[in-house]
Amino acid sequence: MTVVTIHNAKTNLSQLLARVEAGEEIILARGKEPIARIVPFQPRATKREFGAMRGIISIGSEFFEPLPVDELDGWEQ
Repeated sequence: MTVVTIHNAKTNLSQLLARVEAGEEIILARGKEPIARIVPFQPRATKREFGAMRGIISIGSEFFEPLPVDELDGWEQ
């Protein structure tokens, strides 16, 4: 991890971004105090698809039945 001041980051932004693209992590500091971290962007692996778990899991009919009174009392405040 490299620590870079804000002034230095503004001056050398293109070079810093090239280093981040190569996998390096850069810490931005105001004076000697770290305030931010620049890391490579990680896109989400895949978009969630509706129905992707169809056939893998199932919900039984008891899911739709009313809760017992003693359990309902636990939810009330």
